[in-house]
Amino acid sequence: MTKSQSLVRSGLLLATAAAICFSVKAILVKLAYREGADATTLVALRMIFSLPFFYLALWMLDRKHSRVRLSRDDRFKILLLGLLGYYGASFLDFMGLQTISVGLNRVIMYLNPAVVLVISVVLFSHRVSRGELGAMGLAYLGVVMVYLHDLSLEGDGLAVGTILTFMSTVSYAVYLVLAGRMVQRIGSLRLATYASTAAAGFCLAQAMALSPQALVSQPLSVYGLSLLNATLCTVIPVSLVMVAMHRVGPVLVAQSGAIGPVSTIFLGYWFLGEEISLLGLVGTATVILGIWMLARISATPRAPVEVPPPLP
Repeated sequence: MTKSQSLVRSGLLLATAAAICFSVKAILVKLAYREGADATTLVALRMIFSLPFFYLALWMLDRKHSRVRLSRDDRFKILLLGLLGYYGASFLDFMGLQTISVGLNRVIMYLNPAVVLVISVVLFSHRVSRGELGAMGLAYLGVVMVYLHDLSLEGDGLAVGTILTFMSTVSYAVYLVLAGRMVQRIGSLRLATYASTAAAGFCLAQAMALSPQALVSQPLSVYGLSLLNATLCTVIPVSLVMVAMHRVGPVLVAQSGAIGPVSTIFLGYWFLGEEISLLGLVGTATVILGIWMLARISATPRAPVEVPPPLP
């Protein structure tokens, strides 16, 4: 095996491991809900526990590279990115998980590339090919199939949870579009740390306004689940994705993420007792196929670039 082949293989393995780690997030949130926690508290705890790890990584980076000076415009954009990508998207995601299955949640989140494409069309007049339209249509058809699977089991709150999760996907897609240019100058790790800090501020403000005692009155199990969420499902997969991006590029990393929805379905079955049906599996496969086709069609040869770190 050549060095190049070894890098590709290791990059794909890292990207796959990251996708599975991201999938565990929904399981941990559901388990915390069973302990009586609420979305506001869980999002805040996740940010609080993950920030020290990001700043440790940033400190190590600053030892090797000079710091980037931030302008007033940069600070405003970071606040906006933190509000949209790390606070807004996370809070909406956690709220949606209160009423929908982890499988449907992950399938909707997996639509992110299609949503980014739609935003690019609206904001930047990006021209969409017939192939891209067909791929997006296929992906959305798959979501409808998974939705119908959930509807056949439990319809209470399903529509609201689905809308909240889709709004989370849109919020993060906007973050990706806005962060795309900024990350080239600041760097993905630095941007992730600063945006997470801004998001933590928003989370703490919300938690203190709604239930100031909740952050310090949770069962130990909730703190343990939140610590796992911050490490296993946030810091570790973000780090793995960053390394994988440098080895195989964003297209292959995105395609490796196809394991995410599948692993979520089976993890939900094992840990939460969520049912698996043929309709749900076919719908998930349809979404994965649609996004895979979209990635293949949209991919164009270009030099490697840094991209914004993914949101779990």
